[in-house]
Amino acid sequence: MTYAIIETGGKQLRVEPGRFYDIERLSVEPDETITLESVLFVQHDDGVAIGQPFVDGATVEGTVLRHLRDRKVLVYKMKPKKKTRKKRGHRQEITRLMINSISFNGSVFTAEAAAPAEPEAISETESSDEAQ
Repeated sequence: MTYAIIETGGKQLRVEPGRFYDIERLSVEPDETITLESVLFVQHDDGVAIGQPFVDGATVEGTVLRHLRDRKVLVYKMKPKKKTRKKRGHRQEITRLMINSISFNGSVFTAEAAAPAEPEAISETESSDEAQ
């Protein structure tokens, strides 16, 4: 299993190829490709690379699917016995990012390479032998 830990929007996030993630809004148009170079950790099969603070030669490439707004967070402040109440809401702007590949020292790890192979089809003669 291949994954990386990246830093974006002041947060650290564990990403895998072939999955999408909601992150802080990026100033990139939808359907454009972006390369993130702030990679803190890369793990592929048994190999591990830890950065201090970033891994040299490691990048994560992704495609921006769309920009949207997160769900509303309500902030309610009240002081008892003072008739003071304040209700405010906030919706964070986010970007949905599809991770295409993780590259490390010239090796590119994509979702197709990380996916397990499909099992072979069983022929009718083998399945009838197993049933008896």
